[in-house]
Amino acid sequence: MSVTDLIEEYLLLWILLSVGLGIAVPRLAVVTRASTVILAVMIGSISLTLSIDQFRQIDLRMLGLVLVGHVTMPFLAFGVARALSLSPELTVGFVVLGAVTPELVTPVMTELADGDTALSTTALVVIGVGSVGFIPAVVALLVGGIDVPTLPIVEQLIVAVVVPMLVAVGARALQPERVGTYDAYYPAISATMVVLIIGGVTAANATVIRSNLSLLAGVGVGVVVLNGLGYGLGFLLGRRGSRPTRIASVLSIGMRDFAVAAALIIAAGLPTIASLPAVAFGVVEMATSAGLARWFSGSD
Repeated sequence: MSVTDLIEEYLLLWILLSVGLGIAVPRLAVVTRASTVILAVMIGSISLTLSIDQFRQIDLRMLGLVLVGHVTMPFLAFGVARALSLSPELTVGFVVLGAVTPELVTPVMTELADGDTALSTTALVVIGVGSVGFIPAVVALLVGGIDVPTLPIVEQLIVAVVVPMLVAVGARALQPERVGTYDAYYPAISATMVVLIIGGVTAANATVIRSNLSLLAGVGVGVVVLNGLGYGLGFLLGRRGSRPTRIASVLSIGMRDFAVAAALIIAAGLPTIASLPAVAFGVVEMATSAGLARWFSGSD
């Protein structure tokens, strides 16, 4: 088994180990100082796998429905946080988590589940570009009573998400053969960045996690509910589409990019506790998405 296979196939294990190490060694919070760079590498490397051809011949109606589901997610996240009477900081964390792009490995999970990979990829790119305005706007709308620095969030999205994504897709379009030579490595590089940022934000929250297990339990319940609501919404919106597009809808809406959410929260100078929902969501999401991919692929 190659190193890349070891990283990708056991990604959930590495994330769990990263979370455990972050709790045990709080000094690893130093990793968050490089959150912008880590995020840019994570986005850029996975975006190098995307080609212009993947964006053609997709079901535009289904794409629109996936976008509707995406817009709905932060409102569901806000509702979950309020229902659990979570603190304002954790509520911000849930809203950001609901508003960020689908998980970057969604196209990979969609492919494994025999879904419409082109649809999930297109949704990822469109939402990634649109997130520059959407995330600050929805955060201000839902948690406007809290002092949320939206300008740093916009800056981080442009520098660490949109620019790397556009540059990578452009490079692929200009030099497809040269870029394609290293296709086997890009997902593993992105996955490694996920492990790094999750370990760092866990370490930043280590004291809170250790001292308040009841808080962690509440957040855990919230992320499980949000993850399930996302999958359910994706199924409802995609129920009239073909089976592949329905699978893409379920995963694109239910999977939230927890690493992007955590990195944005830290990079924007928000309280580190606000990244706790993203950390917990990452563990839950990786397990549920892997299970769904196996179930979908085995139910042909």
